[in-house]
Amino acid sequence: MATTFSLLGQGLKLDTRADIEPHLAKYDPTVIEEIHLGGNTIGVEAAEALAEFLGKTTHLRVANFADIFTGRLISEIPQALSAICDALIGKSTLVEIDLSDNAFGGRSVDPLVPFLSSARSLRVLKLNNNGLGPAGGEVIANALTTLAESLEKGTKSNLRTIICGRNRLEDGSASAWADALRAHGTLEEVRMPQNGIRMDGISSLVQGLAANADLAHLDLQDNTFAEEGSKKMAAELNRGSWPLLRVLNLSDCHLGEEGELSPVVEALAKGLHKKLETLQLQNDNLESQAFSLLAGVVSQLPQLRRVEAQWNEVDEDDESVAALVAALRKQGGKLIINDDEEDEEEEEEEKEEEEEEEKEEAEQAAAPAAKTAPEPAAIAPAPTEQSATDKAADALADLLEKVSIR
Repeated sequence: MATTFSLLGQGLKLDTRADIEPHLAKYDPTVIEEIHLGGNTIGVEAAEALAEFLGKTTHLRVANFADIFTGRLISEIPQALSAICDALIGKSTLVEIDLSDNAFGGRSVDPLVPFLSSARSLRVLKLNNNGLGPAGGEVIANALTTLAESLEKGTKSNLRTIICGRNRLEDGSASAWADALRAHGTLEEVRMPQNGIRMDGISSLVQGLAANADLAHLDLQDNTFAEEGSKKMAAELNRGSWPLLRVLNLSDCHLGEEGELSPVVEALAKGLHKKLETLQLQNDNLESQAFSLLAGVVSQLPQLRRVEAQWNEVDEDDESVAALVAALRKQGGKLIINDDEEDEEEEEEEKEEEEEEEKEEAEQAAAPAAKTAPEPAAIAPAPTEQSATDKAADALADLLEKVSIR
């Protein structure tokens, strides 16, 4: 029996119960583990019917509701969202929810609060590109803090991943987010790129992140660190915070000032983060000395395989760049220093994917042919010498019998 209910990417306009019920009728809610409705648009009546279906689920683990309100009025979204989220309250099996690419804005975010503030089993929260703004961002962050505070003393939070990028969170919600991150302390992946957070907000956010010792993936791309934020980040890196860090994305964060060495690069050059695999420092005003420092630390970071550093203040033929290229190459890594290299890499990946698809198609085409190929016809064995002798003996016996009768 199907355990995944998916209408993903079908572009359906589901306004009424009559629109969605034929789809719901195909599935038994008591066995559904995943539901994927992204890429369709759901109205209030359809959302209420969906909520009734969700209310009957007992094994639901993943709820993908990304991009489900395209073209809906601002008056519709809160009602539909409230119906869906209220139906998920108390679902102890639910570990992941994706509500990305829905234009909630600060005006439509309140229906999320009862669910988020009580979702104790939740491990993955995806709220990317929702137009939250500082006010909406603060509402979400406060709900997550309430969730952490609702846990019994000594009980660890289950939350491991927060993705909340492209939401214009700005400094206005940064303090609330810092409190939420600190309250959970269990996060392994935090992605908050392109939020317009500036120096003061970054300083607060970094302090909240510091409470999450198991952090492995941190993405703060396209927020402004400048001197103040860079010093705060450097301080945590110098303390050896996040010893499990594998991916660090600080591209477009204004880490360096003209003629000065970024404290973030200085901190990374101490080589404390032994598990680091990918370092992204694009467009950060980094100069030659920063590249020299990074080249010198590569051997102390045995897992480092990829450094992305396009659009910085250094020529591609600079000695420091060559040193970093050589150091990475020695341990099987690569420096991306211009767009051409990135384009070539993407082309190679696409080519590999195409070749893999062609190989799979060829294998699938060959498999039925092999099964239906006719078995070779059995070939009768040629008469043996013994068979000819037997026939001769039989003929002689017949002749003797006739003579005897005469």
